[in-house]
Amino acid sequence: MSLETLWLALLGLLLAGYFVLGGYDYGAQMLSPFLGSADAGPRPDTGPGAGAGAGPGTGPDGRNAALDAIAPFFLGNEVWLVAFAGVMFGAFPHLEGSLLSGLYPLIVAILAGLVLGNAAIQLRGRSRGARAVKVWNALVVLGGALPAVCWGIVVGLLLHGVPRRADGSFHVGAGEVFGPFALTCGVATALLFAGHGAAFVALRSEPGTAAAARRLGATLLAAAGAAGALALLLSVFGAGASMTRTGTSVVLFALVMAALAAGWWFLGRGRDTLAFTATCLATALPVLLIGAGQYPYLLSASAGGGITVDEAVADGATLKVLIGFGVVVVPLILLYQGWSWWAFRGRTGRRHPSYF
Repeated sequence: MSLETLWLALLGLLLAGYFVLGGYDYGAQMLSPFLGSADAGPRPDTGPGAGAGAGPGTGPDGRNAALDAIAPFFLGNEVWLVAFAGVMFGAFPHLEGSLLSGLYPLIVAILAGLVLGNAAIQLRGRSRGARAVKVWNALVVLGGALPAVCWGIVVGLLLHGVPRRADGSFHVGAGEVFGPFALTCGVATALLFAGHGAAFVALRSEPGTAAAARRLGATLLAAAGAAGALALLLSVFGAGASMTRTGTSVVLFALVMAALAAGWWFLGRGRDTLAFTATCLATALPVLLIGAGQYPYLLSASAGGGITVDEAVADGATLKVLIGFGVVVVPLILLYQGWSWWAFRGRTGRRHPSYF
């Protein structure tokens, strides 16, 4: 395997890991008003007036079941996004320059959603007035929905192709962002992340909340499948994805739909671990669809052509220097993630207290 292929695989792995792990964070945020209060376990900071901040989706002590489920992993999952950005900057500098400049408004919106959601979750737990908590709850939902929709639009634009100017630069305007295929992908991704978050909450929560999460998650996954079918229909009629490897793309798209169907099936039967495994596959496969379906292009142009892997990658000497990053940092990320899952295994209220 060449260094270029190795670094491309690592780039895809990190983005897929971020979609899987960050995706259920965003999904849980979006579902937090709809999953009711946590079933059991006291909140560490309960005291006089602690219930005054309770609002929709919270218990009398201000706890929220969906946020409890993601609490031990919150922010840690975004390490994968930082690592992805680091690999892209170091190993694919030409892709980074073209991609960030062309998708600048969407990248800014994603970062704004991350900051907004993180701040809202932290400040929500420190608010005591009912009106203030309602505001923070709304911002928690927005902080999850905005990155989810924008990442879906980014996926849609990459699958469809980005307009290229005469000087070789890429530019995305309102017409592309609000095009039918990009918006369909945005809605589909938001629904997928929400269903993924519901599967995670079902896996982590007490029986009452888990049952509600299963019902909601099954509905969301069915809706995500319908949005995916619409995206396929647009592609068939020439207004959607433009892939260089059609056969590979069809197989990968079928796997995404199969994973959604499996998640829906297992949620309906209370098989939480299998349902979450299926939604993990459904959130990771779109990254492979972009990479394998568009190969040898890393960034395709809507008029054809684009930036190939060979054009985007750094020189061989730089890639060899960066090997230390892959050998040391990536295993550390994997070890940290594995340790955190082991340390906080089990359902909320049994093995650890509420954090938010």
